[in-house]
Amino acid sequence: MTKQELILLALDPSPILDLMERALRAAGFEIAVAHNQPSLNKSIQESIPALLIIGESLAGSDCFSISTEVLTRFPTLPIILYSNKDTHGAARTALNTGLSGYLCPPLKTSDVIDQVQKSLARANTLGDWMRREVKRTTSSLAQKADFSETERHKLEAIITGIQDGVIVIGNDKKIILINHAVHNIFGLHDQKVTGRVLEEVIANEDLKALLTRANETPLKYHEINFDDGRVFNAQYTPIPQIGAAVTMQDISYLKELDRLKSDFIHTVSHDLRSPLTAILGYTELVSRTGPLNHNQQEYLRRLQGSIHHITTLVNDLLDLGRLDAGFDTRRELIRLENILNYSLDLFDSQIKKKNITLNLNVAQNLKSLRANPIRIRQMLDNLIGNAIKYTPINGSVQIEISMRENQLILKIKDTGPGIPPEEQSRVFEKFFRASNAPDHAEGSGLGLAIVKSIVESHQGRVWVESTVGKGSAFTVLLPAPE
Repeated sequence: MTKQELILLALDPSPILDLMERALRAAGFEIAVAHNQPSLNKSIQESIPALLIIGESLAGSDCFSISTEVLTRFPTLPIILYSNKDTHGAARTALNTGLSGYLCPPLKTSDVIDQVQKSLARANTLGDWMRREVKRTTSSLAQKADFSETERHKLEAIITGIQDGVIVIGNDKKIILINHAVHNIFGLHDQKVTGRVLEEVIANEDLKALLTRANETPLKYHEINFDDGRVFNAQYTPIPQIGAAVTMQDISYLKELDRLKSDFIHTVSHDLRSPLTAILGYTELVSRTGPLNHNQQEYLRRLQGSIHHITTLVNDLLDLGRLDAGFDTRRELIRLENILNYSLDLFDSQIKKKNITLNLNVAQNLKSLRANPIRIRQMLDNLIGNAIKYTPINGSVQIEISMRENQLILKIKDTGPGIPPEEQSRVFEKFFRASNAPDHAEGSGLGLAIVKSIVESHQGRVWVESTVGKGSAFTVLLPAPE
């Protein structure tokens, strides 16, 4: 037996209510009656009717506000408005409220049944459409979920198979993803680490410093060292709306190669000094053995010049090795302007020979530096020597020293050929010389590398600004002691 559909009549007692109740029962519907809003709410909550017929005034309450409240809770429930008068305003308000039908006198039994059946048919059609849409949407979401899960497994397999270490953390510093390489690097074995704070899982000071510095300033590269000699190059990459990723590459073999290279250069340079000193001594003794003709004197002069050049190169290599090894520990209070005067005295003859205009601007409020005076003199000699060497005849060199926020600022500017923009980032590399350097400007390519090492060993910074055809300006920042 087919279950009867329930029609809820929310009407004041009247002959119309009796008419509707008799007509709908005769048509095979089950009927429930409510005479006020509380009983209406109770009936809807307990029985959930198939359709609601509501009077324009229910126990003095506004039917439209009641219908809006019912539709908010049950948006698919069809509601038919009964009005005692056929007015255009009531019909329009019913339509705007979302009601599905409208009844008014004169009223026949067939009118009531016809309107109820039409409203129920529309509701059933809407329900079928909604069920189809829900089923289709659910199926689509399921397919997308399956696809997303497959892609996630692929991504995890790729990251797991990468030889480099990969750590993905959220904005709360908790681990989202970590691959097997990181487990092996830090000896985590198979412990569960996802969802835990990274610093609690991995107690490595270099990694902690990387995360701290990355929050304070933009940072991409950082070295992570281990007691067993392993060295990893770590890169920190922020990921918007997620957190950040830390990738790690093993560069232990590169560090070892660099150490072997430095040891080789240091050993060769050290072993060359003794024979070079002996050769230079014998060349000086040659002239004492007897008179030399003009050609012999010229050859001897060139030989001595070459020996001096090689000796300078060897000394530069040894100085660079000592700086890189961290042996430069001597510190004392010095005045930068005093050491500058000694350097200028050294180059006085070269300045006069090329008729170079020297502009010197030294501030009066300079503080003392805690530094190695020999290294600072070496830094000044290299920078000033380069400026004079590359400045053409009748050119100018400008030297400025000033104080700013407890830092001494040294700026040396020349009017030489300048450095091409694409080569400016390499000027502090060992043995590098600009492609437009004049042929007569001799050098080993180690001067600026030594300058950079000296400045960094004093916790300072150095950089270059240059325009081709106009000259170069080297700036050095050195912190003064508090």
